[in-house]
Amino acid sequence: MSGAASRRQDREERTWLRGAPPPRWLRLLPLVLLVGLTAAGLTTSRTFDVGFLLAAIPPLAALSYGPAITALLGGIVLVLLEVPPIDLGRPGEIDLATVAFIALLSVAIAWVRERRDAQLVSVRSIAEAVQFAVLPPLPERVGPVRCAGLYRAAQSGTLVGGDLFEVRDGPYGVRAVVGDVQGHGLAAVGTVAALLGAFREAALDQPHLAGVAGRLDRRLVVDAAEVGNAELFATALLLEFTDDARAVRILSCGHPRPLLLRGRTATELRVPAGLPLGLGIAADPPEELTVPLEPGDRLFVVTDGVTESRDGSGAFYPLADRLPVLNEDDLAMTTDVVWKDLVHFAGSVQDDATMLVFAPEAFSPEGFVPEASAPEPGPRPPGGR
Repeated sequence: MSGAASRRQDREERTWLRGAPPPRWLRLLPLVLLVGLTAAGLTTSRTFDVGFLLAAIPPLAALSYGPAITALLGGIVLVLLEVPPIDLGRPGEIDLATVAFIALLSVAIAWVRERRDAQLVSVRSIAEAVQFAVLPPLPERVGPVRCAGLYRAAQSGTLVGGDLFEVRDGPYGVRAVVGDVQGHGLAAVGTVAALLGAFREAALDQPHLAGVAGRLDRRLVVDAAEVGNAELFATALLLEFTDDARAVRILSCGHPRPLLLRGRTATELRVPAGLPLGLGIAADPPEELTVPLEPGDRLFVVTDGVTESRDGSGAFYPLADRLPVLNEDDLAMTTDVVWKDLVHFAGSVQDDATMLVFAPEAFSPEGFVPEASAPEPGPRPPGGR
């Protein structure tokens, strides 16, 4: 399982003010200021009153260093103010006391900051582990299907929001779900976890996609009744690849249609639109669409965070037009390039956004069964593919 296969916001995208280590220039600033002022005092014949600048060195050090180095720099500042040859001004007793107080306060701040940073690192590590347990990285390959994805949560600093995805191999073939629950950010994570748990179970024991959709719908209906939220719903797209990867069955529960990328053409698949999950779809299950696949085909699935992004004029992002141009040989690179193009087009994306690309790789022709004569999906024999 590779991290390149499923990219999400992580520590590399954090800034200094959001928990990343301080930039190098900030760590060097106290040292540069100390050396520069000392050199100026030694090379300038007239009195060079820069004591107020020296007093800024300990607070600057407290932003980047621990209490020991901050105390060392504070002591050096006090010594420099008392060395006559350097002639950095003639501070009085009150001035020296003020600088000493600032240095001591900076040491205390550095001590508190160092321990707070350690606590934040621990909390963030635990939070990341929990979020990855809810929504694990996408494998590079599941059965005969290569996969790659990119996920951006709308809420800053989180790895999981209101979108969900999962790909599982089971007795009825490789099955995948891509969904978008009502709302976004941390408020939707509970619903995401419930739906993913229901999918993982249903993918193993439901012989038809309609049955999988029914299980997901029942999960939301029950949860909505428990929390008293009659408007809890989710859109979802369910996919089932045949064992030989020559066809894919698709079922939509109010979700944006997928795109089939064949050569240099992207075609929106006319999947019948069913009701979203949580609205009691068991009485009226959505219809499946079976799509034959050819070597080299790619299936591109997104959530509405991508399709409903607009530019300054209010125009929606033209994914079907852009995708053939942005397609790369590497699946993960394709999602990265599309994301960069989307951000350039819209300026910023305010909703959770998910992009998944599937590249089925058919088995040998000897194992291929034409779609017209393919049997209804049923459990595979033990160890069968």
